[in-house]
Amino acid sequence: MTSIVVYKGDLRTIGTHIRSGNQLITDAPIDNNGKGEAFSPTDLVATALASCIFSIMGITANKHNIDIKGAYGTVTKVMADKPRRIKRIIVHIDMPKNEYSSKQIKILERAAAACPVGRSLHLDLEQVVSLDFK
Repeated sequence: MTSIVVYKGDLRTIGTHIRSGNQLITDAPIDNNGKGEAFSPTDLVATALASCIFSIMGITANKHNIDIKGAYGTVTKVMADKPRRIKRIIVHIDMPKNEYSSKQIKILERAAAACPVGRSLHLDLEQVVSLDFK
């Protein structure tokens, strides 16, 4: 078992990660009858994509002795109607200043593309991922 999710009412849930006990709250977004006071479930999907990309890049960077500490990303989720679903996730990653070789850049770009979350999302969901090496 991975987690337990409890519906608290008013379109809010609390999820508890079994192994760590960490919790997260979700709210329905304002544009879908919610309060928008926390991540929505679809926000979590979009954010999970960026987190997964960083995780795989971090594993790869460690293997190749590449320092990516301080990299950060912005995530934009675009919804579609009929049916209501995530249409596009845009992840832009700014890499920290470093003298990246062309080989290191290729290694990190391949790692970003190998994210299991991205590979698990429906093919109709457009994923726009960019890495900015300064």
